[in-house]
Amino acid sequence: MRRAQIVGTGSAVPGKVLTNFQLEKIVDTSDEWIRVRTGIRRRHIAEEGTTSATLAADAARKAMDDAGITPQEVDLILVATVTPDMAFPSTACLVQEMIGAINASAMDMSVGCSGFIYGLATADSFIFSSKYENILVIGVEILSRITDWTDRNTCVLFGDGAGAVVVRANNNGNKGIISTYTKSDGSLGKLLMLPGGGSKHPTSYQTVAQKMHYIKMQGHDLFKPAILSMVEATSYILEKSGLTSRDIDLLIPHQANIRIVEAVAKKLRVPMEKVYVNLDEYGNTSAASIPIALDEARRKGLIKTGDLVMMVAFGAGLTWGSVLVRF
Repeated sequence: MRRAQIVGTGSAVPGKVLTNFQLEKIVDTSDEWIRVRTGIRRRHIAEEGTTSATLAADAARKAMDDAGITPQEVDLILVATVTPDMAFPSTACLVQEMIGAINASAMDMSVGCSGFIYGLATADSFIFSSKYENILVIGVEILSRITDWTDRNTCVLFGDGAGAVVVRANNNGNKGIISTYTKSDGSLGKLLMLPGGGSKHPTSYQTVAQKMHYIKMQGHDLFKPAILSMVEATSYILEKSGLTSRDIDLLIPHQANIRIVEAVAKKLRVPMEKVYVNLDEYGNTSAASIPIALDEARRKGLIKTGDLVMMVAFGAGLTWGSVLVRF
């Protein structure tokens, strides 16, 4: 059976670090307040000159090296991001030029924190249909540039980074993506949005003065849908695949908030020792959080041949989804 197999991973994060203690000097908050409510201790912040495209290209090169392929062998580049370098051309096209993937098609996906999951689901479909053989799926964000650093409810949450995978066609049937699930509910879009800069509110003096180009989030109202959606997405795939949560070797959830992660694990009856968590180091990097975590887990030897890995996320839209992979 033809499957889409993850054969290479890579990640890139800025060297600059912003700790909770440093945030105490910027906004009315404390290290204890942030840690208890979010689980975050620090986050990485892009320096001037670093863009989503440059971070994505760095992660992509590492993933290609890991997979043992050249840029010329890449057929498609999918970049999931809500912080593109510019409205157009797409960040994927900028990455294509940077890495020299001259034979590839390229496009962006705007699905919020679920972007990498949607990207894997899209790559799986393209490979299953025999359209492409090698696909780069990248999640990248520079959220620090759309964060209101005077809003203590949001500025403590977000960080910058990129993660990438090479997905290749595997005709042996055992390894690869077993199942994917994606869903959305546009009626909840108001819970997490960036209202300024689009055709509804074009950039103007008024939109800048009203801080419409910063993340607006109703965190309290988002908490319950986030948990329920990730539990639903995980449960759906397990049931469809004839498996239970006990069969999962590693759960990699979107790294949004430790309380959300722990609640999802509890409802799924997955012990926390089987849940990969790195949000204490990076914060919420949106579409980049799962691929960064996946790359780290592989490099730490936490994913072995034959392991079942479940990745699940929710994000702006609202969107949510899951992917089950056998490595």
